[in-house]
Amino acid sequence: MPLKLTDPFYDNVPVFTQFSGVIDLDNYRPLPDDWWLATGDIVDSTGAIAAGAYKSVNMAGAALISGVLNTLGHQDLPFVFGGDGALVALPASGHDQARQALAALRTWAKEAMGLEMRAALVPMRDVRDAGLDVRVARFRVSDHASYAMFAGGGASWAEARMKNNEYAVEPAPSGAAPDLDGLSCRWSPIPARHGAIVSIIAVPGPADDMPAFARLIEAIVAVTGGEERGGHPVPAEGPEPKASGSGVLIEGRAGPRTGRVKRYLKALAATILAFSLIRLKIRMGRFDPVAYRRDVADNSDFRKFDDGLKMTVDIDAARLADIETLLRDASAKGVCRYGVSKQDAALMTCFVLTALERDHIHFIDGAAGGYARAAEHLKASALTP
Repeated sequence: MPLKLTDPFYDNVPVFTQFSGVIDLDNYRPLPDDWWLATGDIVDSTGAIAAGAYKSVNMAGAALISGVLNTLGHQDLPFVFGGDGALVALPASGHDQARQALAALRTWAKEAMGLEMRAALVPMRDVRDAGLDVRVARFRVSDHASYAMFAGGGASWAEARMKNNEYAVEPAPSGAAPDLDGLSCRWSPIPARHGAIVSIIAVPGPADDMPAFARLIEAIVAVTGGEERGGHPVPAEGPEPKASGSGVLIEGRAGPRTGRVKRYLKALAATILAFSLIRLKIRMGRFDPVAYRRDVADNSDFRKFDDGLKMTVDIDAARLADIETLLRDASAKGVCRYGVSKQDAALMTCFVLTALERDHIHFIDGAAGGYARAAEHLKASALTP
């Protein structure tokens, strides 16, 4: 049975509405000492993506968020999606349930998706003992949804420990699966309209010059701000109502092996109905297809701050060249390390418990590797003398 948490921390984090606020530390609040970081990622995600499993990789990454939130009663908790993985911060009262969800997630990823997944639960006290912090802000993307931003270096430290198999959560017995109710990847890839879909990761460099790094982020945001809707990959009216057959098949695997055919048929029927209503602009009861499609665009996390800038934007060649010049110059000065991945479409993975409410959330990545490939480029840059 899902647990209802009572910790008020995240409810009391102030909300900001201009993305430039990600560099203002006054918008952030430190996580309580007794909180935990649930984090995980796909092993060799770039290899899986090269083999054509990019939808499965994104689905598994988003599954960490939906699995933990569903187990904890769909709590409003800080989380961040990273393409091939994710992180959720949670209070101590949710630790045992989150551990069970992560254990089941590892087993499900292997058995249902053919992916090796790492997962860890890292205590905030150890983060602070390492001299780092996790501070959280809330960026409101619409009247109905907000996303957490992370600063302080602690989230990246926890991710690195997870990748080193520290604080590991062991897989559950065979056949286990997390509660992934509401998780889907039914939309077809969203093609670039302005030139290319570009996934960018920029993190502080060895110079440890945070004022210069903040200016870099401000400059990149200003460049993308010159594009329509700040480079948002999804049109203002929402994505084209084109379903992904492979996405529906993957959704059928989002649960235990038993009942897989039933889940697939349910997802197929729901997809046909919803996309028909959206395409024909027909209301059904409380479901308004025009408003829903617009909310899909508004509630998408195409840019975020997770101890560094992460964004997947639709921009033209001139703006991309300007951004790459900014990144190269900053990297040469030790201000940042970065990775860039360019593709011709964006991919959307969704967490929608009910289409009748307007707080559904949508995770954006590049359709040909996105953040995972940008992270590989960033990693390679760290190894270059």
